[in-house]
Amino acid sequence: MFKDNRNLLIGIISMVIVTFVLTFAGSALFFTKFYNIDGYGISNNDKSGSIENSKKFRDVKALLKNNYYEKVDDNTLLEGAIAGMADSLKDPYTVYFTKEQMKSFMEKSEGSYVGIGISITLDKDGLVTVLETFEDSPARKAGIVRGDKFIKVNDKDVTALRDEEMVVKMIKGKENTEVKVTVYRTSDGKTYDYTLKRKKIKFINITSEMLPQNIGYIRIASFDHEIAKYFGEHLNALLNKGMKSLVVDVRDNPGGSLEQVIAIADRLLPKGMILYTEDKYGKKEKELSDAKELGLPLALLTNGNSASASECLAGAVKDHQKGVLVGTKTFGKGIVQRVWPLEDGAGIKITIARYFTPSGVCIQGLGIEPNVKVEPLEKYKDYPASRIPREDDVQLKKAVEILKEKMK
Repeated sequence: MFKDNRNLLIGIISMVIVTFVLTFAGSALFFTKFYNIDGYGISNNDKSGSIENSKKFRDVKALLKNNYYEKVDDNTLLEGAIAGMADSLKDPYTVYFTKEQMKSFMEKSEGSYVGIGISITLDKDGLVTVLETFEDSPARKAGIVRGDKFIKVNDKDVTALRDEEMVVKMIKGKENTEVKVTVYRTSDGKTYDYTLKRKKIKFINITSEMLPQNIGYIRIASFDHEIAKYFGEHLNALLNKGMKSLVVDVRDNPGGSLEQVIAIADRLLPKGMILYTEDKYGKKEKELSDAKELGLPLALLTNGNSASASECLAGAVKDHQKGVLVGTKTFGKGIVQRVWPLEDGAGIKITIARYFTPSGVCIQGLGIEPNVKVEPLEKYKDYPASRIPREDDVQLKKAVEILKEKMK
């Protein structure tokens, strides 16, 4: 009797297992066929997606493969679709990098800078734009001007790259070799092609001097990965010379390392908040300064090309009321990006959070208004600040005037 019951039990268990396997296999086949498109793993498991769009993807792929006048590579189509997902967010800072582009992005810059002699920024549409051409540089000699937007480098479209460093690396190369660039000039609505011979360029990110009445002046051109160390050296040198107040010039500074600007702000500000970031889940990360501060009258020069890290510094100085902002409203970039490498060597840069000034303001799309608004002279409105003659630099003059009053 026991043996018969055991056989019956084994039979029931076997039937359950067989039924489960057949059901699982059938379901897997159904869902793979219904949701996955040609093995690409494009599915509708996310309820926010639609079956219609998945079918449309399959239909468009088939139409391209069958009707395009040249042979179509499946991987090229898929890579384009992946890039399109990032592009569909309409965020100029969220971008997919191919394997080759990611390799270029991750490469460390060479010790010597060989290029065409420009500083650049990313405009509100994600186009790499010329801020300044350096003296005696190939770019200036050829006629490239402030505001020119890069369209192609060596006939490769760069409008979708939306990353300044990557475009710079495409422009750089061996000394005395040629690079072809195509730029769009907004002032006349035309494109221009230039073939330039690369040369060694001396680019200094930070300069300082002592102005009359012991007013120190430090200009930061960009927040590179060592700028905090050099800022400290310049600041200490000015203090050793008897500096009694300080002008920090971040006009035309497109930003850079968040870590570095936090270190610089910490040197200038008292104990408290420098900034905080917040992601879409409400997670906040705070950056704080310690009790050590400069303790001298401070002025910060800003303009419409003071962006990102420059605005972090400007916002913290203004909110702590530890300095006066002089010039014009800043660019308005208050978001943070992170780069993820992908398994095949490609990568993606994604905007992951917004940052907020100590008073809780996100300046994305808004910028920071100066305490004292001063426009440059009309004849210099299209000039980078570094090329305005000192005697005509009304923004710097106003900052100096304010500091003199505070020193009385």
